[in-house]
Amino acid sequence: MTDFDPATFANVGPKEFAQLVKSTPDDKIAQVMSGDMRDKVLGEVFGRMPSLFRADRAGSTNAVIHWIITGRPDGGSDTYEVVIADGTCVVNETPQHDPKLSLTMGPVEFLKIVSGGANPVMMFMTGKLKAKGDLGLAANIANLFDIPKA
Repeated sequence: MTDFDPATFANVGPKEFAQLVKSTPDDKIAQVMSGDMRDKVLGEVFGRMPSLFRADRAGSTNAVIHWIITGRPDGGSDTYEVVIADGTCVVNETPQHDPKLSLTMGPVEFLKIVSGGANPVMMFMTGKLKAKGDLGLAANIANLFDIPKA
């Protein structure tokens, strides 16, 4: 599987998805993420987050994180809310709480981060990822999830 096809994406596991993102040119990912398959891809990624959450690593972490993915076809952005509380992870498609941390990035950067193909700290330092709020949480967020590596 070498083509980033969102229809196929729903049927692959996390490791295959990571490989798919890694092997797809950025411009192709950007093209898919600026089209009508964007909602399906984002829905799949955020729908998997609770199953990839590592409660054993979260300890007493209680946090609301807003993921803001820019680059909608209409020029806007999508905001998903991840609530980590009492050893659970819940995702809301519509934010309902004030965030402890807000992460803003483009769709290509987002898919690279969630597939283990990018270093979030380096993206922050180069301006490709913007973080507002608890930067300690931002630095530790990857440890809270079982992120597949391609």
